Amino acid sequence: MRISIAAIGRLKRGPENELFERYVDRLKKAGPQVGLEWQALSEFPESREQDAKAKRADEAAQLKAVAGEGARLVTLDERGRTLTSQEFAEILGAWRDDSVRDCALVIGGPDGLDGGLRQSADLALSLGRMTFPHQIARILLVEQLYRAVTILAGHPYHRS
Repeated sequence: MRISIAAIGRLKRGPENELFERYVDRLKKAGPQVGLEWQALSEFPESREQDAKAKRADEAAQLKAVAGEGARLVTLDERGRTLTSQEFAEILGAWRDDSVRDCALVIGGPDGLDGGLRQSADLALSLGRMTFPHQIARILLVEQLYRAVTILAGHPYHRS
C-alpha cells in the first residue's frame, strides 16, 4: 500500500524538516518489507480566501485530490479517534491486507478541515487533545507511520 501525506503549509528547512526526513528515510527502507511504501509529501499554500469556511473548502479540494480514487483517506482532526500505536498499525495492516492500493493522510491549515472532507474520511485521527504546530504534527505522523511498520514487522522499536 502506498502512503502519502498531504498538508497545508510548507515545512521549512531546519531541524523540524531534518527530523521529518529522518523518519521518511526509515519508512522508505523498512516499509516495503511489510507492504507499506512511502509515496510522497504534498504541500499546498494556505488558501487566500478571506472567510474561514471558504478557506477550508478551498484547501479541502487540494487535499482530497492527492488521495485519488479508491484511496483510504485519513484526516488529522482533534475530534478524531485517539488510537494507540498498535491500533493504528492494525488499521494500516488491515487495509494493506484488503489490497488497498493507496492511503492518503491529510493535515489541514490553521483554520482546520472542511466538514465534508472530515465526513468523507475513512479514519479521522487525533494525535491527542492538545494543539500542535503543523510542523510537529507532520513529524509525529511520519514517526507513527514508521512505528506502524516496525510493529507489523515484529521489530523491537516499539515497546508496549
